[in-house]
Amino acid sequence: MALGDWVEVNDRMQKDYSYELVAPMGEGFDSSFTPHFTPKEMLAMGVFEGKYCNDCRDEFPADWFEGARISDRPNIEMNYFAIKSRQPLSVWQQKGWIYGPDPRGWFQWYCRYFMGRRLPEIDQKQIKRWRGFARHAGQIRANCDPGDVFCRPRQRQALLQWAYDPLI
Repeated sequence: MALGDWVEVNDRMQKDYSYELVAPMGEGFDSSFTPHFTPKEMLAMGVFEGKYCNDCRDEFPADWFEGARISDRPNIEMNYFAIKSRQPLSVWQQKGWIYGPDPRGWFQWYCRYFMGRRLPEIDQKQIKRWRGFARHAGQIRANCDPGDVFCRPRQRQALLQWAYDPLI
């Protein structure tokens, strides 16, 4: 996929959606958005119990799934910290945390943003949510001994799922 390409989406959650790649992949991010990991790195480390992007892989680069920790069913062993650290999509929907054309939530938005899609209003909202999630890193720093990566594993897993370094 290259700058100017259109990505067509037809999966279980979204039909007949398309978007243009208007920024080079992995570049042109808002200056206040500095994720620690790429989507490919996150998938390889283990996020969302391995049950993410199962039916929408065609939308994203194939190399993102080389070495990814993927499962047909949710499996907490696929997570980096082997612990459940997510709520069902239905909870996200009930709480109004799903924005714009990304029915799978923040990570789907991030994947599309990383690839080069830009939707200024949605991007600003999602970047603001990402910045707000940093409070979890502060809680780990305040409550865990330095180097104790087993302290607060649920929060650490959640940080990884928001592209923050969980080993802070």
